[in-house]
Amino acid sequence: MKDLTGKTKPGDKPAAPGSEKLPLSHVAVIMDGNRRWANKHHLPGVVGHKEGVKSLKRLVKHVGALKLGYLTVYAFSSENWQRSEDEVGYLMQLFTDVLADEVEQLAENKVRLRFIGHKATMPDKLRDRMEESVKSTEMNTGLSLQVAINYGSRQEITDAAKQMAMEVRDGKLRVEDIDEKLLTNYLYTSEIPDPELLIRTGGEMRLSNYLLWQSAYTEFYVTPALWPDFMPRHFDEAIREFTRRERRMGGD
Repeated sequence: MKDLTGKTKPGDKPAAPGSEKLPLSHVAVIMDGNRRWANKHHLPGVVGHKEGVKSLKRLVKHVGALKLGYLTVYAFSSENWQRSEDEVGYLMQLFTDVLADEVEQLAENKVRLRFIGHKATMPDKLRDRMEESVKSTEMNTGLSLQVAINYGSRQEITDAAKQMAMEVRDGKLRVEDIDEKLLTNYLYTSEIPDPELLIRTGGEMRLSNYLLWQSAYTEFYVTPALWPDFMPRHFDEAIREFTRRERRMGGD
């Protein structure tokens, strides 16, 4: 059987689809390149975003078959509000429509959907759809899919600090009890493990204010493939590269 480390045992039969063994539990993705893909193909930017949705659907199906535990994707940053009003409006409607169209299939595939970020400032219709989607999938036991929307890591850490400060003020928390482990419990991602691997598409070499705390010991993998062109084979290659690295976690 050949797993995603690329190793094969002598005499083994070919592995059935979905039987590969993953060497990690949580992968985070920065889905970058939708607009550049559209420009490359001389198409409106909105077409790139539509193609990006197709790429996410492919990835969710693929990693679900591989039995990945957690997948966290960067859909819309807190800085993306600076884009044109037309593009932001289109993205908000696209998110709403995708949830309406896809949540039933996610539920059928046992995907548990969550959202991380500032939900309070999202459009009412989208926020309602997000809450409905979370509720309808909360009992699922397959892939845990986190969508970072209106997310910024610095704001996340600031929010955590404010919450702890208020609890200290109200006598619910002692200053001497605050440590890294406790702060982690106040982050948006408190219920999930830190990612072992972060994949960024589009070739850019930066974190873009994404999972700064959680990625302290995360391995980074950057591919030049623009997000709409990202295929399951790109994911598999990222996993193989991950297995070739020696994770020292701060050690020598």
